[in-house]
Amino acid sequence: MKKRIVVLGAGESGAGAAVLAKVKGYDVFVSDMSGIKDVYKKQLDDYGIEWEEGGHTAEKILCADEVVKSPGIPETAPLVVALKEKGTPVISEIEFAGRYTHARMICITGSNGKTTTTLLTYHILKKAGLHVGLAGNVGKSLALQVATENFDYYVIELSSFQLDNMYRFKADIAVLLNITPDHLDRYGHNMQNYVDAKFRISQNQTEDDAFIFWNDDPIITRELSKYPLKARLYPFAETHEEGVKAYVEDEQLCIETPGDLFVMPEEELSLPGRHNLYNSMAAGISARILDIKKEKVREALSDFKGVEHRLEKVAAVRGVSFINDSKATNVNSCWYALESMTTPVVLILGGKDKGNDYTEIEALVEKKVKAIVCLGVDNRKLHDFFDGKVAMAGDALSMQEAVEKAFAAAEPGDTVLLSPCCASFDLFTSYEDRGRQFKECVCRL
Repeated sequence: MKKRIVVLGAGESGAGAAVLAKVKGYDVFVSDMSGIKDVYKKQLDDYGIEWEEGGHTAEKILCADEVVKSPGIPETAPLVVALKEKGTPVISEIEFAGRYTHARMICITGSNGKTTTTLLTYHILKKAGLHVGLAGNVGKSLALQVATENFDYYVIELSSFQLDNMYRFKADIAVLLNITPDHLDRYGHNMQNYVDAKFRISQNQTEDDAFIFWNDDPIITRELSKYPLKARLYPFAETHEEGVKAYVEDEQLCIETPGDLFVMPEEELSLPGRHNLYNSMAAGISARILDIKKEKVREALSDFKGVEHRLEKVAAVRGVSFINDSKATNVNSCWYALESMTTPVVLILGGKDKGNDYTEIEALVEKKVKAIVCLGVDNRKLHDFFDGKVAMAGDALSMQEAVEKAFAAAEPGDTVLLSPCCASFDLFTSYEDRGRQFKECVCRL
């Protein structure tokens, strides 16, 4: 009798996991509480996979031998609780896919910067001619690629939600960029739970693997000793500190790997800002560990185009610059955006609050922000914190209204920055939807 795999959630990761399970000979059933996009319905139908949408049929799920769960489904969901009470293993798509490939895994997590670092690392490996796939929160489902491709390497962006349900999976190169409060609503408002989730990227690593991390992150450095790290350590920092493997010295980016030193002028890096310096360091270390030629690393670090919705320059309208940083779904991300601003800012904030503490950006707001537009269904927390500290240019229940109010508050030479600090789900389907609407509204001014 075939082993039964049930997949909960039929987005990119779920549909991909279902295909892989089918290819490997499992009895597969897919269930999604919401609607399934047509593209994924077709994918499931093409492989003869049974699916349902708009609800869960418990008797078809609770008989599973193993369940692959979408990262968006919380551990507290009643069906997940019932499965665990039965002793049914509940795993992530990444965990499942890792069983069926011997490819080298370069895995990247962090509260901020992981998409940029993932895409930059992938860019370097592609430029070097490696046979590499892009997976996780970006690119195609890892499981789908394992089922249909035969890559030698994968560069994978991993959220804490994905890491939560990974147990035996091993990263050959693990990157931990930073840890700041995020998704605390999902972790019982307990920071340690979130920290533990992030450090799971290092689990199962051996002495042959590499663990790359930001040496100046106070949470990472405080927590390092709590975890049984076996991998070779590659810390990075802005300045040349004892033991760091990537740093800036004499305006040169320096990367040390065993028996070798890579150097390139900092000014040649394509991505501006201090946070992007760290992203470039992490990607550069990964590349040099893989023995990618220096000239290829240098070329890739200097011609990478950046990430949509992350400090994306949209347009200048009558002397006012508009920047789309919709991907800033937490306070620390907004801090990095504000830190890089060199002109007066009209800031568009707001959305679904995840337990935000705005004190982190308070000083930068007072220094650089001339007005705030609150974009969200419930803006009370924003007003409670910022009223009296900076001019409030009003509330908005649509992107069009937010852009118009921000533009009215701006003067030639100013920058309108969409860096919301919050999730998008009160008014938008995703941060991508929010960013696209922002760009469309700017173009209509």
